[in-house]
Amino acid sequence: MTDSRLIWCHGSLAAPWGRKSTALARTAGRLGLSMEAPDFRDLDGPDQRVERLADALAQETRPVILAGSSMGGYVAAAACARSEVAALFLVAPAFFLPGYALDTFTGLPPAVTVVHGWGDEVVPVDNVLRFARRHRASLHILDDDHSLANSLERIDLLFASFLESCRGRA
Repeated sequence: MTDSRLIWCHGSLAAPWGRKSTALARTAGRLGLSMEAPDFRDLDGPDQRVERLADALAQETRPVILAGSSMGGYVAAAACARSEVAALFLVAPAFFLPGYALDTFTGLPPAVTVVHGWGDEVVPVDNVLRFARRHRASLHILDDDHSLANSLERIDLLFASFLESCRGRA
């Protein structure tokens, strides 16, 4: 697994290295993985971000693990249609929202974990239930809102478990 490329896709209004991504990068580091976090803030829409990510992965020969939050979760999942991805970890992914080109996701890896908040005021929990049901994703719904700011410890534990399971499959 240490030869894998781990990429974090930040949300629409977030910076690449926010509280969540920094915590998850520390967890990845303890497990021997370095996490990248490209900056997509110069791009207006989610599908422009998908294009940039897919282009960046076009020549990648190592296994790729994508993680993302909100719009970044959508970007990570959508990029799977154009790039081979070994595993996905999605936090409050922005699925089935107006202005996002895809509502059908293809090329997803067998390992998909989704974490979402019951009280998410941006992405209705039903959207994530629909995605998880359709793709048989591992789903964790927490008592929190879209930011999941009160659940960072739990997300960190889920991420560590997810990465450990990736190691087991490698």
